[in-house]
Amino acid sequence: MTVTDEFDQNERMATTDNLIDPEPDTPATSARIAHRTVAERTELGRRARAECPRASHARLEPGDRDPVALLEAQAATRVPELLPIRYGRMLVSPFTFFRGAAAVMAHDLAPLPQSGLEVQLCGDAHLANFGGFASPERDLVFDLNDFDETLPGPFEWDVKRLAASFEVAARHRNCTSAERAEIVKTAVRVYRDAMRQFAGLGNMDVWYSHFSATDLVARLRTGHDERQADALERATAKARTKDSMRAFKKLTHIVDGEPRIISDPPLIVPIDELAQGISDRDALEAVVRSVFREYRKTLPPDRRHLLEEFECVDIARKVVGVGSVGTRCWIVLLLGRDADDPLFLQIKEAEQSVLEPYLRPSHYENHAQRVVAGQQLMQAVSDIFIGWHRLTGLDGHSRDFYCRQLWDWKISVNLETILSHGLQLYAEVCGWTLARGHARSGDRIAIAEYLGKGDAFDRAICEFASTYADLNERDYKALEQAVRSGRIEAEIGV
Repeated sequence: MTVTDEFDQNERMATTDNLIDPEPDTPATSARIAHRTVAERTELGRRARAECPRASHARLEPGDRDPVALLEAQAATRVPELLPIRYGRMLVSPFTFFRGAAAVMAHDLAPLPQSGLEVQLCGDAHLANFGGFASPERDLVFDLNDFDETLPGPFEWDVKRLAASFEVAARHRNCTSAERAEIVKTAVRVYRDAMRQFAGLGNMDVWYSHFSATDLVARLRTGHDERQADALERATAKARTKDSMRAFKKLTHIVDGEPRIISDPPLIVPIDELAQGISDRDALEAVVRSVFREYRKTLPPDRRHLLEEFECVDIARKVVGVGSVGTRCWIVLLLGRDADDPLFLQIKEAEQSVLEPYLRPSHYENHAQRVVAGQQLMQAVSDIFIGWHRLTGLDGHSRDFYCRQLWDWKISVNLETILSHGLQLYAEVCGWTLARGHARSGDRIAIAEYLGKGDAFDRAICEFASTYADLNERDYKALEQAVRSGRIEAEIGV
């Protein structure tokens, strides 16, 4: 029996197995929940190591696959006129290609050796999907911030994507091979060390662990890196201004005495311009307003009450990200007390996770609920307005949407200016943060035992990251060739 088989056959374990993607609306039962002892969980990690040696994670066997075909298959359900923007953004560099190619990497990870130690995967844990945002207590926290692909799965899938992203990004910044190796090794080493630390903590201590901008500044000053500390404090101060009021000033203008979202096609298109006529406009607005109205039912009563204090004023379609381009995404302008009290929400379509064809399907029938549940499980704190809804649109198709604030003190790394030293520091923070998310949702004791005290796992992942970055560059060139041949269309610079 493999470790994975044992996970499938045993009861859900209160050691946190039962937190991973639970069955929604499962009736309460008086059955006693089994709890593994620390010794049993440690033994589980040892057996996993024997069945899937750490050195085996260096392997990469992509086979004869067409990366462009994988991207085209993913795009089949998306808005056709937006797809050239997606491909154009992916062609900016091998790193932007990597950002948009989560489906390609999921395909490549599937046949590789698996530890069998499951966590709630982010599913797209590249370094640009980490960043700072406001906590409900108005502190700037650092965490993962994109969960469109979240799903339970083997912990190393997230680690491999994170490590490969640092290798690809370091190449983009022209780091030397020695610098790249040290950056990637740092991310994996810190992940391993942090997991071992979390294994020794109590459940509540793990749950409340988080990383704030204040913590990072203090760490920098302790290490006598005053320049980086000062730079982070400036970035933090700037991030605190990136809120709904700033979005209001940047994204709206006054029309006939009322605030309206500014048109900037194809990136931002107000609902009036999307509709062909008055009846179409009314029907389209009714659909979007229905999502906004119904999603509120998934919020806690206090958050629902707060949201109902705001009035919906205008709606527009907005293109976001790289890999997400083509999904249906809306921004909603709301006003509270007056025009000086704005709130911008984002309503974003959630599709099947790119991991689902290779792992078991989510227990959640609604993919937006899958995203929200995964986010709340992995993040230390989450957006107070995050919720979900499903509706049937004008085209007759049933679609899932989740809703959250558009901007709330958002801050992210600038990959066009960051230097090798900065990337290494960022690797430390990302490695710790990913370990914390996995420790909340998986068996941290078993994973820590699997990883061990030595660097065998680190070396294997570093080798994998370098090999995968080579593959990513070939895939990037394949997309370039597909555009040159006319197989696909790309809009550059949009």
